Amino acid sequence: MAVEQSEHVPFDAHGIEPIPDHGRDSTPWEQFWIWSGANIAPINWVLGALGVTLGLSLVETLVVVALGNLVGCAVFGLCNVMGHRTGVNQMVLGRAPFGRRGAVVPGVVQGLLTMAWVGVNTWVVLDLMLAVLRQLGVESGPWLKYVVAAVIMAVQLWLALYGFYAIRTFEKYTVPATVLVMAVMTVLALSQAKLDWTAATAVTVPDKLTAVTQLLTAIGVGWGISWVPYSADYSRFVRRGASPRSVFWSSALGMYLPTVWLAALGACLASAGGSSDPSAIVVSAFGTMALPVLLLIMHGPIATNILNLYSCSLAALSIGVRLARWKLTLVAGVIASAVLVLLLGADSFAHAFDNWMTSILIWISPWAAIVLVDYFVLRRGKLDVASLYRQSAAVNWRGLLCLALGVVAAWTWQYGLVPVMRGPLAIAMNNTDFSWLSGSVVAGGIYYLLHRARARSA
Repeated sequence: MAVEQSEHVPFDAHGIEPIPDHGRDSTPWEQFWIWSGANIAPINWVLGALGVTLGLSLVETLVVVALGNLVGCAVFGLCNVMGHRTGVNQMVLGRAPFGRRGAVVPGVVQGLLTMAWVGVNTWVVLDLMLAVLRQLGVESGPWLKYVVAAVIMAVQLWLALYGFYAIRTFEKYTVPATVLVMAVMTVLALSQAKLDWTAATAVTVPDKLTAVTQLLTAIGVGWGISWVPYSADYSRFVRRGASPRSVFWSSALGMYLPTVWLAALGACLASAGGSSDPSAIVVSAFGTMALPVLLLIMHGPIATNILNLYSCSLAALSIGVRLARWKLTLVAGVIASAVLVLLLGADSFAHAFDNWMTSILIWISPWAAIVLVDYFVLRRGKLDVASLYRQSAAVNWRGLLCLALGVVAAWTWQYGLVPVMRGPLAIAMNNTDFSWLSGSVVAGGIYYLLHRARARSA
């Protein structure tokens, strides 16, 4: 397929076909800015604030977030290496363990997930803007929030329609400035906050263990893993001459550094007696002086949502939808807007976010385990890319069976806020949540054993 280009911002006409060498001009450093930009966002303040909400002290929250994200971001970095080596997007790479038709199942889920994330992230920006306007004396009538939401959604859609090259350019030139502003915000916030490092409402060992496992699942290990289905969509554009090690570290650190940084800021503000709601955190810490800062912080959610919209279109193409990528992006934007309207009625964002994260991990963690085991362990990093695109009705039932068993295993040790998301093992073990671990071990382990058994029998 030909790639249309303009002098300033090339139009990405690529679909899900392997990216040819002339289209792979991205660098590992640009990958770092892409993932940093996606995570320097107000929504990540909730990561740290949620730890305090669950009853952990400030020190405990920081340790859990820092160590948990080491695991999640390492898994994320490995999947970026897959994209760089093959030039193929993540959902098509999933055809290797599941078969061309079998990969439709996770592809559909990923498409729905990305559209929902656009609604979640836009809601955070909208809430922040309305809170600052109220600080300035501008009352938010029933129409104002819809106007602000429409403007934000239009900007996101415009960038996503142009595709990877526009996304890369946007992140490369705006993220460094956003990092500088975020640093100023951090100094300002911490200079005004009276931190309490040790106060915690979870005082017994069982209660602390429960809070730690829930925090790890929702925003420790879980945060990096939640980005795994997106990873290869962008690393496939990295030039072939770049080393796999540089791709791993640029993507893993691009995810890790801003996530832990903003989580630490959110934890500090929450431990000082603030709310877990992003708008309340910002207004209480910065007051009316936050207006110029917030205009730049809007970059974070927009940078996140353009990735969601772009990856949503690739997921749809991967399952066989025959529409142009830009048309699929428009459809995704419309559905995401509907999700945004539903989220406007959320009473507690921190609780709603915890419920959202724990629910999506029960399929992502076992799916990621199977994909990684298949590529790095069984295939030893060597994959016949052409086989991923052959017209076939083949379904790898072993892969789907392992995925189903992994989802069940994850659910049995999941403790969400809705009763249906509380598994029997989680309840029996004092409401602990090891869903990401149980799902990964069961799915990846059984997939490996089935493959080895088949190889021995052959």
